[in-house]
Amino acid sequence: MGTDTHQSRTIAVIIPVDRDTLRSLSDPFLLAMLGSLGDALTEQGYDMLFSRIGTDQLLSAAAPYDLGRAVGVILVGQWGHHDQINELAARGVPIVVWGAHLPDQRYCCIGTDNVAGGRLATEHLISLGRKRIAFFGDLALPEPEQRYRGYCAALTAHHMQIDPQLQVSVTFDPEGGVQAVGEMARRGVHYDAVFASSDLIAMTSIDAMRERGISVPLEVAVVGYDDVEQSAYFQPRLTTVRQPIAEAGQALVASLLSLIDGEQPPSLLLPTELMVRASGGQPLR
Repeated sequence: MGTDTHQSRTIAVIIPVDRDTLRSLSDPFLLAMLGSLGDALTEQGYDMLFSRIGTDQLLSAAAPYDLGRAVGVILVGQWGHHDQINELAARGVPIVVWGAHLPDQRYCCIGTDNVAGGRLATEHLISLGRKRIAFFGDLALPEPEQRYRGYCAALTAHHMQIDPQLQVSVTFDPEGGVQAVGEMARRGVHYDAVFASSDLIAMTSIDAMRERGISVPLEVAVVGYDDVEQSAYFQPRLTTVRQPIAEAGQALVASLLSLIDGEQPPSLLLPTELMVRASGGQPLR
């Protein structure tokens, strides 16, 4: 049972954690999102109560509200349990989610157009003359799966083959890029570009390729996803699809406060933008 909104000025911000990989809060995207939410809540005069839960236990996201510790919940990520979030919304828990827009969504969701972003990244690599474009990302998760759909759409539009050998499922943790590059070497598959489903995967992939003597972007062009602050300073500077993190924090907070006030805020798709830097390379001659 929720607390009196006139007495509490606290919002719970919850990040699901895969207990097998223990995704670290050093992940630059999560840190940026937490900072954005903190700024947005402070502007509205609210405190932030932060916690982590298991990715298979999203129903427990309601605990701060049920125990009267918070007037609402912002959940960063859906993982594979869209149904559990629907259940929370159905019983009246004021919850807003950062993630992918999915069928039969009964809760307010703020996110970017992952399909369009995936297509944008892949179209850029195709425009540079790259022919064997690998995709690194976990297709069991909603956002990478949608980015992969955009990747496939771009390849299809250019009459290029969708080769399963060029897709490697890896998680968002810091070892993801290392594992993906290692798997491509194990398969013995040639590739001249990588679209990574996050900047962290992109940057760790580049490090792993460098250790194997693969030149980025000369031999392999790389595009990431997020545009975290580090991407502009990494070497080579990372070409990436920008998610508007500051705007995301503002939208998540505004939507949750609207929900707490008894309104029904719509889900929002925020625009993506390609940030062209050195890791994508120059057009092949």
